[in-house]
Amino acid sequence: MPFDPDTELMLKVRRGNRAAFEALVAKYQRPVINTIFRSIGDLAEAEDLTQNVFVQVWRVRGRYKPTAKFSTWLFTIVRNTCLNEVRRRARHPADSLDKPVTDAADGSELPWQIPDQQAKPPNEEALAAELRKRVDAALAALPEAQRTAMLLLRHQNMPYEEIAKVMRCSLSATKSLIHRAREMLRDQLKPYLRP
Repeated sequence: MPFDPDTELMLKVRRGNRAAFEALVAKYQRPVINTIFRSIGDLAEAEDLTQNVFVQVWRVRGRYKPTAKFSTWLFTIVRNTCLNEVRRRARHPADSLDKPVTDAADGSELPWQIPDQQAKPPNEEALAAELRKRVDAALAALPEAQRTAMLLLRHQNMPYEEIAKVMRCSLSATKSLIHRAREMLRDQLKPYLRP
């Protein structure tokens, strides 16, 4: 395996070196939060789960074996954490704030916002924010395996081989997941793409 400075740090962590652990947390905290947030869509929960990921890294440090890059090992833990959270949410669903409110008097749905008839057309910044929101929604609608593969590819810049290790599937299956995810995203975002 080629030299990986993060693996060297994790080997120090395995021996109980807190400074090496803090260096890994400092480097990977933001990418882990971003990956979890894009997977579950809740920033506060993503921050809590990120903390849990690093607690788990510290807890299992003695069992760490450098069979792959450290980031591959770490994002396997991240993926498992996300899967557990998705399962937990499926067992214990929460009421959505997007659910319409009904008028007690006549039972009709009340709008969340009253449209401003004097409002100016949205500017480019607002359009870009709306597109980001649509892309995030399209990503969230992907099946879990496709979403995870795309997040690791696009937001962590992982090569296909590492994604295959994190996903615990073959390289060809990984390529297929990413291809299908791109097709689904293209179909869902077609109205927002320029011809």
